Amino acid sequence: MRKILVTCALPYANGSIHLGHMLEHIQADIWVRYQRMKGNQITFVCADDTHGTPIMLKAGQLGIAPEQLIAQVRQEHTADFAAFGISFDNYYSTHSPENEKFSDEIYLKLREKGYIKTEKISQLYDPQKGMFLPDRFVKGTCPRCKAPDQYGDNCEVCGATYSPADLINPYSAVSGATPEMRETVHYFFDLPAFEKPLRQWIAGGAIPPEAAGKLREWFDAGLRCWDISRDAPYFGFRIPDTEDKYFYVWLDAPVGYLGSFKNYCDRHPEISFDEYVAPDSTCEMRHFIGKDILYFHSLFWPAMMAGSSHRMPTGLFIHGYVTVNGAKMSKSKGTFIKASTYLRHFPPEALRYYYAAKMNGSAEDLDLNLEDFVARVNADVVNKLVNLASRTAVFITRQFDGMLADTLTEDGLFTRFREAGKLIEECYEKCDYSRAIREIMALADEANRYVDARAPWIQAKDPEQKAALHETCTNSLNFFRILMTYLKPVLPDLARAAEEFLGEELRWESAATPLTGHRINPFKALFRRIDMKAVEAMLKDSKEDLAAQGKPAGTPEGKGSSSTRNGEQKAKDKAQAKGKSAGHDDDSVLAPEITIDDFAKVDLRVARIVKAEHVDGAEKLISLELDIGLEKRHVFAGIKSAYKPEDLVGRLTVMVANLAPRKMKFGVSEGMVCAAGPGGKDIFLLTPDSGAEPGMRIH
Repeated sequence: MRKILVTCALPYANGSIHLGHMLEHIQADIWVRYQRMKGNQITFVCADDTHGTPIMLKAGQLGIAPEQLIAQVRQEHTADFAAFGISFDNYYSTHSPENEKFSDEIYLKLREKGYIKTEKISQLYDPQKGMFLPDRFVKGTCPRCKAPDQYGDNCEVCGATYSPADLINPYSAVSGATPEMRETVHYFFDLPAFEKPLRQWIAGGAIPPEAAGKLREWFDAGLRCWDISRDAPYFGFRIPDTEDKYFYVWLDAPVGYLGSFKNYCDRHPEISFDEYVAPDSTCEMRHFIGKDILYFHSLFWPAMMAGSSHRMPTGLFIHGYVTVNGAKMSKSKGTFIKASTYLRHFPPEALRYYYAAKMNGSAEDLDLNLEDFVARVNADVVNKLVNLASRTAVFITRQFDGMLADTLTEDGLFTRFREAGKLIEECYEKCDYSRAIREIMALADEANRYVDARAPWIQAKDPEQKAALHETCTNSLNFFRILMTYLKPVLPDLARAAEEFLGEELRWESAATPLTGHRINPFKALFRRIDMKAVEAMLKDSKEDLAAQGKPAGTPEGKGSSSTRNGEQKAKDKAQAKGKSAGHDDDSVLAPEITIDDFAKVDLRVARIVKAEHVDGAEKLISLELDIGLEKRHVFAGIKSAYKPEDLVGRLTVMVANLAPRKMKFGVSEGMVCAAGPGGKDIFLLTPDSGAEPGMRIH
């Protein structure tokens, strides 16, 4: 029996849980439920990340204490996770006595061993609020592209990174005051001292190969000491032996894993906390995280643990971001969907299944395509799985008093189902759920073909085929039973309903033994179809929910808010216009005539190119992120033969902003940059006159 501590990254306590958060927690929960079915001892913990300047400021804006804010948010978070069936053993808070104790102990051990250093630094200070300002709380004009209202660490228009002191006309995002540069003493963790043990830890397979490559880049660039302190006022834990210094939130946040686990162990003495955290522990410690926090979990956290005489994590499972309909989640489109909003329209099992069907254990981004979501859930869960039971169970109830036959006659197909369990186990262990789902649904297809061939609805009309009918339905329900066993980690609610129907608990080890001579209960609807009308209602509610929170539905959502259309289309689309062949424009023939009214519909906007990248697998395309003032767009432009991506960043161009969205091979396209020329290297982007600003309309 394996003993495993499993954690999810801690949600920050200043906002609601959304469908991006749910990817990680569903991924972890499936793995945890599978391990429990295999008989391993799992402790699954998490907590709210509750410290830092944003919490302090938001509580002040609401006129409440930070403790009251984090208590309210924790109640909302725990309700959302419970509704989605996330089976935490303990969901706690980083603002806890256990977490403070471990943060102090780890810090003091690091200091004792010489891994804590002090350094005088210069930092911007808000004289009106009497506080030093984190980078994101300083705004001003970008020193590179001169875009106004940019954050103190990077520009969202041109992508430049810089120090807050480099901003032109900086101001405090807290009070609006002009900040002053002041000196202060900060505390630093000597991360470079741990390069060798970190390299050994990575080489041992603690993180996936693609992430290991990224870490080697960081090593090659040189590790730097990590600033672990913040000045008062700050909501968090005060650093021992100081008066006005506090632990930076990223120090005590991962320590929150230990705090939550210790809180659970104190209430469950059969689990030894020390056994899991000792340097020579044989227990496992596995963290599920997003790729955006890889730096903290693959460098700082294991180094802190090693430096304070604790074990390093066994391994990290790393996932990518969630996009919706091929684009970053957007408030303006209603695709920035809160968990609670989703739950008003769909069962949690639908999202659990869809995410599982697309998760392959890598850090690739996962796209929640809402049309595909509806179609796939209905096709797989309703048509293939539940329907397998519904169309045979009725005959067992009506003609055989609910009793299954004493023997299973379809031994060959059942053996195929049973042996597939080995591959499915491997997939669950590696978090390659998409492959597991493909295998399970292939089995479901075989089971349905078996039922179609045997036609129990015809057998039921012939008294001489009663025995054959009994065999058909018993075999079919055994196939359903083993499929539901394999899917139990993904669909726990549906599995419970199936257990009630079958009259037994679905266990991994018992799935290999047929269920015969057993009485089942009358079949009841296990899962209802979902439809696109609910999707439309959910998107509408999502906009309204955000507006009700004081967040305008039209607010842009950061970088790369949408994946958009380009000028390169499929041959069949090009052939629709006269004078165009498959894939090549014929400039010798004019396109069909349009009227002035048609032309007036075209919305041409000035756009600034803020990011440009090659598109894997495309010969002509460059992926462009465009700022058009009110929002950002992401277009694919067929200009690779004439331009290098790095030469385009910061440049102004003209785009068709109201082009209808279209799903293409490389993503969803919602715009087009304007260019002219004969082709090849002679493609010229249309460039507005000097002085134009992003979003300006061209008449």
